[in-house]
Amino acid sequence: MPSTAAPASSTEMPAVAWHARTADQALEAWQTDATAGLEFDESRRRLEQYGPNTIPEARRRGPFVRAIAQFNNPLILVLLVAGTVTGVLQHHLDSAVIFGVVVINAIIGYVQEGKAENALDAVRAMLASHATVVREGSRHRVESGELVPGDIVLLEAGDRVAVDLRLLREHGLRVDESALTGESMPVEKDIGPAPVDASIGDRTCMAYSGTLVVHGQARGVVIATGAGTEVGQIGAMVSETTSLATPLTTRIDQFARQITGFILIVGALAFAFAWGVGGHSVLEAFLVVVGLGVAAIPEGLPAIITIVLAIGTRAMAGERAIVRRLPAVETLGSVTVICSDKTGTLTRNEMTVVRVLLPESELTCSGVGYAPDGGLADAHGAVDPSECPVLLRLATAGLLCNDAVLHHGDDDSWSVVGDPTEGALVTLAMKAGLERHEVAADFPRVDHVPFESENRFMATLHHDHRGHSFMVLKGAPERVLAMCGLAGNDEWHDRIVRAAAEGERVLALATAEVGPETDSLDLEHLPRFDLIGMVGLLDPPRPEAVAAVAECQAAGITVKMITGDHGATAEAIGRELGLQSEGVLTGDAIEAMDDESLRAAVDENDVIGRASPEHKMRLMAALQARGHYVAMTGDGVNDAPALKAADIGVAMGHRGTDAAREASDLVLTDDNFATIASAVKQGRVVFDNIKKSLLFILPTNGGEAGLILVALLLARTMPVTVGQILWVNMVTAVTLALALAFEPPEPGVMRQSPRAPTEPLITRPLGIRIAYVSFVMALITLAAFEWELSRGGSIEVARTTAVNVLVFAEILYLFNVRHFTASALNRRAFTGNRVALVVTGVLIALQVAFTYAPPLQKVFASEALGWASWAVIIGLAIAKFLAVEAEKALWRRRGVRRM
Repeated sequence: MPSTAAPASSTEMPAVAWHARTADQALEAWQTDATAGLEFDESRRRLEQYGPNTIPEARRRGPFVRAIAQFNNPLILVLLVAGTVTGVLQHHLDSAVIFGVVVINAIIGYVQEGKAENALDAVRAMLASHATVVREGSRHRVESGELVPGDIVLLEAGDRVAVDLRLLREHGLRVDESALTGESMPVEKDIGPAPVDASIGDRTCMAYSGTLVVHGQARGVVIATGAGTEVGQIGAMVSETTSLATPLTTRIDQFARQITGFILIVGALAFAFAWGVGGHSVLEAFLVVVGLGVAAIPEGLPAIITIVLAIGTRAMAGERAIVRRLPAVETLGSVTVICSDKTGTLTRNEMTVVRVLLPESELTCSGVGYAPDGGLADAHGAVDPSECPVLLRLATAGLLCNDAVLHHGDDDSWSVVGDPTEGALVTLAMKAGLERHEVAADFPRVDHVPFESENRFMATLHHDHRGHSFMVLKGAPERVLAMCGLAGNDEWHDRIVRAAAEGERVLALATAEVGPETDSLDLEHLPRFDLIGMVGLLDPPRPEAVAAVAECQAAGITVKMITGDHGATAEAIGRELGLQSEGVLTGDAIEAMDDESLRAAVDENDVIGRASPEHKMRLMAALQARGHYVAMTGDGVNDAPALKAADIGVAMGHRGTDAAREASDLVLTDDNFATIASAVKQGRVVFDNIKKSLLFILPTNGGEAGLILVALLLARTMPVTVGQILWVNMVTAVTLALALAFEPPEPGVMRQSPRAPTEPLITRPLGIRIAYVSFVMALITLAAFEWELSRGGSIEVARTTAVNVLVFAEILYLFNVRHFTASALNRRAFTGNRVALVVTGVLIALQVAFTYAPPLQKVFASEALGWASWAVIIGLAIAKFLAVEAEKALWRRRGVRRM
């Protein structure tokens, strides 16, 4: 339903900014009555016309499509072709082993993707389930899906708004719109029209779907439901946004295409040589090519990468980060910019009194959030509240003129029911040593005037038990000063301006004595009040977020804060976080810029205020156009499009909306920016371990392929069979390569710059290492094979020796690659990873079975070996280990620390 459409029976209107229309115009457009609402028959007709008030759920891939997708990899496709042709040629054992490898990889990928989908299912539910509506003059509680345009909806504190409403009447209405706008403070509503170009956060006559009423009551007419709401339009923006490939998938796909093309070219040349020069038949030449392809293709690599990512997923879950898509584990390790929302991520989304302005002094208040931890201090040190009567008067006033309630949870957490600002005043009173029930008992409330936008204050009337009566006033400082006869006081004005410049919201408190016979409040005859003082409130940064921002900056990652808050608030918070906050880039400025200007501005500004979903999308595009990998964090519906457009979207699991989680790759269960720093570190560890796995697996494949090529060129018997090649590849991949998934971080992993987005998976140092080790591997294996033949051994014994040289050289090579270039000639290199020791033992046992167990001897054509053969195997493996250590020493001399 278009959010601006009128019913078919009314005059059709062009796009309408409902916030710019009066309440009467909205009622007239939707042909409804503010008191009686719609008739039941009309509501049913409109439900058929506009559909239910629901947002379509994104379609997910079914089990069959997910299963087929596991084979969408050039390396796997080549193996499938090789397995099929080998089967047609009746080499059934080789064909079965090839297909077995492919199926194992597919199962691992399918299971892991299913687990990621289940993680999302555990955190659903966003829209309100019920609403109070007026139909035919009576109140009715209906399911939110039954609401239609023109319905009259009633709101009260605690309600979640189920549709977009044009307010008709309101009484002290304040709405938490942080899920939609990122604004940390509840928005005070009124019914007057707003400017046509007003941003969502400034449309005070509107209440939007998904927001929460924290104070007051209201009545409004429904002007949009379902996909036509602001939330629904953001959802459409999300569905139209294409998910970007991750750095890992981009590099792996590029590598897979390159190695597939290389193998096909070499295979074609080998076939031509075997058939045209070597005199082999077409069948024999093809089998040589199959052996070459099976040797060269790292068929275990997809499984190993999946396992490394899965282990990283588990490690991140332990750090309170749930991974929805496996490649996201590594992506965070590659980001160059983190764009974070403010409310609830960098800050606690809990208002806190940070400053107390008294007539003769100024105090600072420590502690964060609603927990009554912390104290008060002046310029000379800590202040004892019991020795500061004016402070106690202010704290008592803030407790009496207050409707919020604090709850202390079983997990020692504190939360507020009611207005967050009032909750902060309750916390201040507790820090001053006051207990609410005692104060309420001493000064019972007789009457009150709730906060209303036209009054800009709240007032309460109290009697004590000695016959005294007094009023307490709390509200906007300018309004309270006027009611105290201090409207032109420059000193107080300057103090208010200084606090506001720090991003604080200032509230003033005052009292007035009244006659003991007073039992009600009359707004027309209020007494003159005496100002007690003022408080400055802020949603302060999380202390751990400040440290996390510094850690990210030390790691070469730029942190940018994007918020819906006003510029002054955003600048103050950015300054406390350690961001470059001199000059805030605002949403209005973004709209005035073309794409080229925005690309320049986004590099110069770390704090962006008053940003809409469209602004965030443009910011993502500008950063990506500058060559950055961008992570976007968010919890609101307004964050969802940018979360999906970013290279990796990070949603909040606790306060976050379902729309944000749906669009994200990673969900933080503690809503804490500090968790991102931990995830970045884990992502870098994962990527390093994937590189180490490549460094481990590819030389084995290169050495095996080299053996076959040398044998073909020299017209020699193949030193290993296709089945033996697959045995080596799989047993080392599921044992030794798996151990690398458990490698701890390289020293200084968070003191290095992010890897360049354009850096290939196989860098020059990595490629040189692979080529060097492949050559050494092929050399020692061929030497062992020829040595066995020269001493009269059978071809089966020679091949068994060759296979064992490959495997035992790989065992020692595992300890070479535990560090890219750091020396392995120390005790720590052999004991720092317990998993490596365990899998080494497992692999030795497997090789003993391969060599001596009759069933495996029959399958793989192996033979038992004597002590002389084992001595040569061990000696050659050690020689290879030392040769690699010599190569690493050369890299260290050139200052290379990672590959």
